[in-house]
Amino acid sequence: MLELIKKMIGDKKEYKAQMTRIETLPEDYQFVFEKIHGYMWSFAVGDGSDMLKIQHEMIELFEASAADGKNVLDVTGEDVAGFCDEFLRDTRKWTDNFRNKLNSDLRNKFGRGDNSK
Repeated sequence: MLELIKKMIGDKKEYKAQMTRIETLPEDYQFVFEKIHGYMWSFAVGDGSDMLKIQHEMIELFEASAADGKNVLDVTGEDVAGFCDEFLRDTRKWTDNFRNKLNSDLRNKFGRGDNSK
């Protein structure tokens, strides 16, 4: 139990540190990050620690791009949701259980076994 509490405190500190880094970015990067943040976290599962890692990677990308003087939409592309989905591709999402259940139910119905993923 103590380890769980320590992890939660550590994750909270990491999250706050990441948000502080965002405040140092140009205003357009901050705006886009805020929108992306809301979109991506709506898919979070469990304690959200998977999202912290992805968020960290995105902040590093934004910091480097801003330092190079790039326009934020040149980094994300016009399809910002697609940009986010690519970041989320290998991350556990709350929708995974529904996806896995649907596929499992159909495999079982048609005798294809249970390859749960």
